[in-house]
Amino acid sequence: MGRWLAAEHPQITEPAHWTRATCVAWVATVDRMRIGDYVERTATRGVFGDPMSPSTKDSALTASRAFFRDLQEWEWIPRRFDPGRALETPRSIRALLGPNPRVIADEVWAKLLWAGINLTSEDLPTTSSGPRYPLELSRAVALTWLFSGQRSDEIRRLRTGCVRWQHDGTAVSPDAADVLARDAVCLLDVPTHKTGTSFTKPVDPLLGQAIEVWQAVRPEQPVMLDAKTGERVEFLFAHRAKRVSKDYINRTIIPALCTKAGVPASDVRGKITSHRARSTIASQLYNAKEPMTLFELQAWLGHRSPSSTQFYAKISPKTLAKAYSEAGYFARNVRTIEVLVDRDAVASGAAAAGEPWQYYDLGHGWCTYTFFEQCQHRMACARCDFYTPKGSSRAQLLEAKSNLQHMLASIPLSDDERAAVDDGQTAIEALLARLTDTPTPSGPTPRELGFPTTATMLPIVEVRQVPDDVVIRTARGV
Repeated sequence: MGRWLAAEHPQITEPAHWTRATCVAWVATVDRMRIGDYVERTATRGVFGDPMSPSTKDSALTASRAFFRDLQEWEWIPRRFDPGRALETPRSIRALLGPNPRVIADEVWAKLLWAGINLTSEDLPTTSSGPRYPLELSRAVALTWLFSGQRSDEIRRLRTGCVRWQHDGTAVSPDAADVLARDAVCLLDVPTHKTGTSFTKPVDPLLGQAIEVWQAVRPEQPVMLDAKTGERVEFLFAHRAKRVSKDYINRTIIPALCTKAGVPASDVRGKITSHRARSTIASQLYNAKEPMTLFELQAWLGHRSPSSTQFYAKISPKTLAKAYSEAGYFARNVRTIEVLVDRDAVASGAAAAGEPWQYYDLGHGWCTYTFFEQCQHRMACARCDFYTPKGSSRAQLLEAKSNLQHMLASIPLSDDERAAVDDGQTAIEALLARLTDTPTPSGPTPRELGFPTTATMLPIVEVRQVPDDVVIRTARGV
């Protein structure tokens, strides 16, 4: 900030000289700032000149607000502006802040699950003295990452005895194998974590069984200090008097699983890291066939606020596409009608002479008007000169032709026509009354043609094609 003032506003030599205009200029400068601007360059690096990240911009403005707020509170400078408003982080920067869960694709995640369940000692790296950790420990860590949805630090801080079993709400001993095989629920005790206190969550029995296997062969370890709670506890994932390293999941487990599964360690969203499992599991639980509610997912993840869970509860494109399809947006505004094309009339040249060659099926008759989609009476046919009843001899001759081409045409619906389709009798009568004095394609209006202004037919509920017949079910029967 001082170097910027010296370059752009040399007349400002102390904080008391700052005004609202100076604050606006500083916020605009930070918004456009690049890495290396107004800093003392001691070395040349490739990142110089790249745009500054949103979090760095927000940190610079946060420090500026705290600086002036403290000076005003200590009465070292007069209060000429409100730092919270004059130096507020722009909304365009705030929109880029916050968690960004990077969900792993379903097919990749399924392969990683398979690799974790079938993990062997050959899949893990070894040193000159052998494997770094026993296979039982590594497999338990891998399944905990794949099934628990916990942060890597919480996995490292799990304690012995963190797995409990229940059947029908009653505690079950791990030795009761016959009961564990019948719909037993595995509960995992999660210690005090990043945003809340300790809690218990249900997990897949595979995870509980892997932890039980490791606990059975786990050598006796000394109690160790949990820096977060200040307690001395027995950590589950400890070996040779040390906990597993902080980067064991990211640098050993995940690369080993990716290699065994035959998937790359990075995808379009970046490198596969420990935290991406948490967002993937949460997304799958939220988009399942019987999904968790937002509050259930909040309790399972251990979030203190539902707003934190909303970052993870992203609707998958597949679920969104299904919901969009079921909403019937296109079908609501467009209807499909069957069209018969008389190929004989086209081939003989009769169509060029003005003979009808295209027939729109209205159900009760045929319409030969070429620009049927532009006719205002299409949903309430006034039966003008272009209309041919299906019971007439002309219609029967048409249907008897063998050289007819059946096609489907989509027509857009107006608000009144859509209401006539969706709402039934009342909307049809209103549409007929509105079109009473509207000319038909042949010229006369429905009033001049003597067409009734109220609908006498029953609203059609369903039209179904069956062998040798068509069943039309109305509001009062078939």
